Amino acid sequence: MSPALPFPIRTECPPGACTCERERLLEDPQGDTRILRLTREEEKILLARLENIASYDDLKHMQARLQANLGIVVSITPSVHEVRTVRGIGIHLAEQAGLCRKTRQAIPAAIRRCLESKPEIAYAILDENDLFGGTGF
Repeated sequence: MSPALPFPIRTECPPGACTCERERLLEDPQGDTRILRLTREEEKILLARLENIASYDDLKHMQARLQANLGIVVSITPSVHEVRTVRGIGIHLAEQAGLCRKTRQAIPAAIRRCLESKPEIAYAILDENDLFGGTGF
């Protein structure tokens, strides 16, 4: 039996449906259990917040908060090839024990929906990553 944690944790996924290694994380006394604080209800709130990001600074702030509070590292980078749509911007979550497969897919999808509704944030990402490749424009 896993030890009791001082906060509510995410319920386990059905057997075989996920690769989050939740039980291994709970059994490891040195394991980072912050991710388990993201219950399904909290995840819905987080996804809504990510979809409604208002600016590039807000996006950077959310990335920092995800890492500080849950240990989730989100990297957002444009493709090395041509970026014609927001699909050309890569949104990746670092491997992390306890991070549910569905959550691993839902967070980038929510950020992508935000970028589609607010293209100025996508432009800021491209600008920060040297949109013009140092050509002086």
